[in-house]
Amino acid sequence: MRASPTPVAPRMDTDRELDMALASGPLRDIVIPPCPELLVALRKEMGQVDPEPQVIADIAGRDVAMAASLIRTANSPFYARSRSVTSVSEALGLLGVRMTEKLLTAFLTRHAIRINSSVLEHFWETSTRRAMAMAHIAKELYTVDTDLAYTCGLFYHVGIPILMQGVKGYAGTLAEALARQDRSFTDTENAAHRTDHAVVGALVARTWRLPEPIYQAVRLHHDFTVLRAEAVPLQVRTLVAMALVADHLVSQHEGVAQGKEWEQFSADCLGFLHVTEVEVDAWVDALHPVFEGVTQL
Repeated sequence: MRASPTPVAPRMDTDRELDMALASGPLRDIVIPPCPELLVALRKEMGQVDPEPQVIADIAGRDVAMAASLIRTANSPFYARSRSVTSVSEALGLLGVRMTEKLLTAFLTRHAIRINSSVLEHFWETSTRRAMAMAHIAKELYTVDTDLAYTCGLFYHVGIPILMQGVKGYAGTLAEALARQDRSFTDTENAAHRTDHAVVGALVARTWRLPEPIYQAVRLHHDFTVLRAEAVPLQVRTLVAMALVADHLVSQHEGVAQGKEWEQFSADCLGFLHVTEVEVDAWVDALHPVFEGVTQL
């Protein structure tokens, strides 16, 4: 018999729940890093009707390491240029404003949330691939904005490194959660710490003033009962379903065994999205060169 996920009260107001989590219990003293100033400036410019490329280039150029990573990406084999890019403006011209925004967002996020753990050595590579997979699915389905989907994918598991840094004993809990087959990842976290990475990730996304559908989806991304909860906005439910498919695509590429959630809830998510397994197999092939281009910046 298929196990059912433990519902996380999807009808409960997400903001009220997150406020309660901050006010009491294990999260009272946890440190949520502030949104980087350069990311605030980037999002402000990208919020304009017609973002100015030179402003984006100026933002990228204000951090030497970020500028270097952008140029390195533009010169990667994936873009196969005969002449090397030598400036941020050239890199932006090649990559385009939207892709540049995605790369800068990923860079600024990973450098704001530092990870010092061998267990999470490839955390950001996997997170970036998940974000790329989310954007690809959104483009294929025409149901969610691709930039929103990308950012959502980048933030889904951001609560894990925050918990690793701020909660004693979480490293052991993480290892146990990855290994256990008899209960969900978040159930294991809550049993040990009375909170989980979905709550913490949603807090980070809200603190950084990301759009409401993102932090709602981050909060609910392990609760597949929401697919049938009409009180939850359709866009949020779609992002939750997309996330499981995106994780499957990344796992296929990275050679990681499929998780319990894919075995239990893939049919529900694919049915919700009106996607077939044949389409998913085609996405695996289409994303392979994109995933190969992801490196630790």
